[in-house]
This record gives sequence, structure tokens and C-alpha cells, in this order.
Amino acid sequence: MSDEGKFDRRMLEALVCPLTHSPLSYDAEAQELISKPAKLAFPIRGGIPVMLVDEARKID
Repeated sequence: MSDEGKFDRRMLEALVCPLTHSPLSYDAEAQELISKPAKLAFPIRGGIPVMLVDEARKID
């Protein structure tokens, strides 16, 4: 498997939730970045996080 489309975990240190500015956690299985305070899951598409609130999935 190539590295294309694979999320670089080091990027996680630089990213925060655009809504709450809180740290994010990485869900490798779902390919999402999770903001627990905002209760949002931001998708990772082609290895690139989509940090738009409108594109995020609401979580419980």
C-alpha cells in the first residue's frame, strides 16, 4: 500500500477544532479527527483533513 491518502499523525499536533480551538483525537479506523468538546468528527479525505464545520459529522 502506498502512502498516498494516508494521514500524517504529526499534522495532528498542529490542528485544533475550528469551533472550540481544542485538541483533536485521531480515529484511524473511521479516518476522522474527533473534537470531543464540539461533539464533531471531521473527515479525512485522501490524507487531508477537512476542517469545515459544515462537513463534520455530529457525534454523541
